[in-house]
Amino acid sequence: MLRRDVLKALAALALMPRAAQAADAPLQTGAATPFNAQTVIARAKALAQSAYTPRKEIPPQWQDISYDDYRKIWFDTRNALWEGTEVPQRLDVFPPGLYYGQGVEINIVAEGAAQPLLFDLDVFDRTDSFPDLPESDTLGYSGLRLRADLRDDDLFTEYAVFQGASYFRGIGTGETYGLSARGLALKTADPMGEEFPDFTAFWIETPRAGAKSVTLHALMDSPSCTGAFRFEITHGAVMNMEVEATIFARTELDHVGIAPLTSMFLFDATDRTRFSDFRPNVHDSDGLLIHNGAGEVIWRAMANPATLQISAFSDTNPKGFGLMQRKRAFDDFNDLEALYHNRPSVWITPRGDWGKGAVTLVEIPADLEIYDNIVAYWRPATPVAAGGSHSMRYNLQWGADPAPATPALVRVHHTAMGGRPEGGLVMVIDFEDGAALPDDLDGIDVYLRASFGTTTPPILQRNPATGGPRVAFTFDPQDATVAEFRVQLRRADDPLSEVWLYRWTPSA
Repeated sequence: MLRRDVLKALAALALMPRAAQAADAPLQTGAATPFNAQTVIARAKALAQSAYTPRKEIPPQWQDISYDDYRKIWFDTRNALWEGTEVPQRLDVFPPGLYYGQGVEINIVAEGAAQPLLFDLDVFDRTDSFPDLPESDTLGYSGLRLRADLRDDDLFTEYAVFQGASYFRGIGTGETYGLSARGLALKTADPMGEEFPDFTAFWIETPRAGAKSVTLHALMDSPSCTGAFRFEITHGAVMNMEVEATIFARTELDHVGIAPLTSMFLFDATDRTRFSDFRPNVHDSDGLLIHNGAGEVIWRAMANPATLQISAFSDTNPKGFGLMQRKRAFDDFNDLEALYHNRPSVWITPRGDWGKGAVTLVEIPADLEIYDNIVAYWRPATPVAAGGSHSMRYNLQWGADPAPATPALVRVHHTAMGGRPEGGLVMVIDFEDGAALPDDLDGIDVYLRASFGTTTPPILQRNPATGGPRVAFTFDPQDATVAEFRVQLRRADDPLSEVWLYRWTPSA
């Protein structure tokens, strides 16, 4: 599944004109059953004690429709749940078909009871050229969307979507969808293939009048495990998600990714040799930021390597990590359609102690921006035993710059590289200005380490365009096929900047 194609489809659906048919099919619910805080946990635990059974597929005619045909059916927001009420949220559903071959159970919770949303094709609008497809009891909604009055203008605007496998995504007010999160990652970049767990059922608690938050529960299922998730979602300039989850293992989980993020990085000023493009940068995220348990702040600049690359940053009780989009100006991308400058960063804050493990970064070669080729997650050092469970709590924040501020450290602003006629590379790192920096940069040392090849002594200068310091040096890889770099500004051995990390590999 190409998630970027799905995003294009959903964006197109949101902008399509409404058909002339009347909105006379509001979402309907079925018979109620009891619900409490343990309902989903108990269901996930019981499910894990039996063999995995795939959900029923929708008719193949629905799965075989084209991208253009999928754009011809869309939810009529006049049929949204809670439309015309004082409930401060609206809930939309997505049609089945194309990439979404299985229905998802969606339940509405109120006063200790859950009622399922009943599938009804009439909640969707369709153009006259939408194909005539068979109806079946296997048809179901493929996901859900949350909307609220984000700007106090009586317009309900979307801010979170749950659709496809265990993917979900969000935005701060006014932003454009970009990277995604997942409930769980299993065997990412494993030679035997990755396993993608599914959110098979949702329960949405009816919000109180005036509330900015909504609580959503999700049941996850896959061949290796099940899971019970609880999301408390609060919209705003920074959209906030408090996540609690318990995973129940059917088999030993020796490669599990907690709080996984999925993004796209095609190119920037570090390497454009494979791309002829009018845009200076194309990416949803330009770096992995880590606040580790030892108190270091690490900026790992992103790359689109020619071969699969996996980096593991070992840690104990990390303070936080996330995929960031620090380039925020239109001119950074010069793209009138994708609006990469307006895409959110995502910051993850662990709740409680996560113990030993590693923040793991996977960089997958990509030649088109439709592919999500970046994955980041926390990998616990200890596997989850078959029959065992693993609980986790963390916070997800979606926004322009949701990471905690570190005023004592200047941030990495920009990274660029280029070849020299005599061979080797010029490598340039721009840091932002900061109060900790002396006006003349005197007394600042540049710590530079390269694992292979040779480097010249770094040159430190003030960049008049940014006001911050620039570090430049040349690198000769010699016979190296990979080199790890570490750069930091220091004064009297005290850190003045984030730690800049980069993995260099040949571009072809």
